[in-house]
Amino acid sequence: MSGALPIPGRVVRLNAKLATKWGKIGAAYLPFADAATDDMPLGRLLRLSLFQVTVGMAAVLLIGTLNRVMIVELSVPAWLVAVMISLPLVFAPFRAVVGFRSDNHRSVLGWKRVPYLWLGTLCQFGGFAIMPFALIILSGDSNGPIIIGKAAAALAFLMVGAGLHTTQTVGLALATDLTEPDKHPKVVALLCMMLLLGMIGSALFFGAILSHFSEIRLIQVVQGAAVTTVVLNGIALWQQEPRRPSETAHNRVRQTFSGAWREFTQVAGARRRLFALGIGTAAFSMQDILLEPYGGQVLHLPVATTTIFSAFLAMGGLVGFGSAAKLLGQGMDPYRLAGNGALAGLVAFTALIFAAPFQSIDLFGLGVLMIGFGAGVFAHCTLTAAMGTAVRGQIGLALGIWGAVQASAAGIAVAAGGLIRDGVGSLAAHGQLGPALVDPATGFGAVYLIEIVLLFITLVAVGPLVRTPSLRPRPAIPAEPLAAFPG
Repeated sequence: MSGALPIPGRVVRLNAKLATKWGKIGAAYLPFADAATDDMPLGRLLRLSLFQVTVGMAAVLLIGTLNRVMIVELSVPAWLVAVMISLPLVFAPFRAVVGFRSDNHRSVLGWKRVPYLWLGTLCQFGGFAIMPFALIILSGDSNGPIIIGKAAAALAFLMVGAGLHTTQTVGLALATDLTEPDKHPKVVALLCMMLLLGMIGSALFFGAILSHFSEIRLIQVVQGAAVTTVVLNGIALWQQEPRRPSETAHNRVRQTFSGAWREFTQVAGARRRLFALGIGTAAFSMQDILLEPYGGQVLHLPVATTTIFSAFLAMGGLVGFGSAAKLLGQGMDPYRLAGNGALAGLVAFTALIFAAPFQSIDLFGLGVLMIGFGAGVFAHCTLTAAMGTAVRGQIGLALGIWGAVQASAAGIAVAAGGLIRDGVGSLAAHGQLGPALVDPATGFGAVYLIEIVLLFITLVAVGPLVRTPSLRPRPAIPAEPLAAFPG
């Protein structure tokens, strides 16, 4: 418009300055926004991460909801439920094979990851589809023999476990394929965050739906989980992996699994990395099923309070993921940072031990929060390192091996923690460890002390893996400060 007044240069400069400030504020309140690129925008990355939500939902349903319902409401023996819950662990070592197969899949369609992601989704769906019929038989509302219900429930647990292991392994490999190496720390943090959010959201939703329990409502929840798994994973997969027929051609020469395994283990420090991952994961996992009982039996806290402290554990994990993403993005060595996570664990378990004699809720809360933080940092750093050390063509294998070691170590540690707590607690209760240790905290304390020892072993194992700053190129810190995690 010819009659418009000219805009002063000072106003233009002020607008530009305000726009820059708003851009920085926006990045601070959009977690992991700097993980996105032009080729992989944030919306597409968030859509891909939906597979982690279904994995978290399945884990909560198996370990939490169905665990309690089968024992309390359906009167299934606790040992049988424990065996069923451990069945998904049977498939954990096969994550390496799944990852290798996805690296070397033959397909005229040109997809390597999508077929295995869809296979994992169908396994999860199949397990959830079988579960309601098994629950009907176990509840006694049918004329079917109980043994059929138990066998069907075991098959359902195994299928869901196989599905979530397959989905998570190949989903992580696909995320690695689609993102730049310098973005991997942010991507790992985003995927881990989505897993935690899936677990927290599912737990709250299942708790609200089943507040007035009935077998029919439980069956509807399981069926809803089956449908949700297919829908969310379908959305996550849609138009993510580009088709490359030349890489999946049937006449292309491929390695055998044994050859790929030999090549992987011949890399300097490979066995030490796996050992450190296994010991560190076990150190952070032994208390998984003991924190709430410790708060109730030793500190005499009500159920509502111990549940809040379980949320503290998840909050600590989220802060750990975000902090690790920011520091790794600035060039910090992943194993040096993983060692710091182990040090946080030492503080955490020491606080838990001293919470008993002082009857301190504050020490207990600090310990729970630091366990989540240390475990989050350690898991994030070891997964990022696995992504970074994977050679081209072996990304699925490397992440599969990481997942196999991590899942197996966590499962074994949880079982061992429960057995040690019960064994030592029984000896203490009968006075066989001396009058000074006749205390409910003795069994828990034994587990926490073992975890402290395992963390020291982890630090010894991680030490030689840390590269000196002079030998490690440090990427330039972006001039524009983008926050990796709010707060």
